[in-house]
Amino acid sequence: MGNIEDVLRMKGTRIHTISPDATVYEAIERMVERNVGSLIVTYSDGPPLGILTERDYLKKVALLGRTSRTTTVREIMSRAVVTVSLSDDVDYCLGLMTEHRVRHLPVLVRGKLGGIVSVGDLVKYKLTAQRFEIDQLTLYIQGYGS
Repeated sequence: MGNIEDVLRMKGTRIHTISPDATVYEAIERMVERNVGSLIVTYSDGPPLGILTERDYLKKVALLGRTSRTTTVREIMSRAVVTVSLSDDVDYCLGLMTEHRVRHLPVLVRGKLGGIVSVGDLVKYKLTAQRFEIDQLTLYIQGYGS
């Protein structure tokens, strides 16, 4: 159907990051400002150390009575980051998300962050590709594809 490189070509490669030393409050501010549900935890241009999601905040701060102004990202981030590469198939990545119960996959290119895809990005890509295929088949059937 398509691969992650195709998805990133459609959605862009912008990555939102945060330092593990930042407070959770700073992370929440950044997520709200950028209208995203996760941040990659890293030092500048380094490899991902973890990922911080809205779910991490809810489970590890809000429900435990911690405060976001004194808790650091390092304390609550998810350390087991499932990553993908540009050549990985969209369906394979959706399967990874289901298997690992995650909604975001950082994309590594030669060991460095090259983008991030969400379940929404992958579903949108699949729907766009299917619509294109249906349109092409319709044109073919109507005699415009010969």
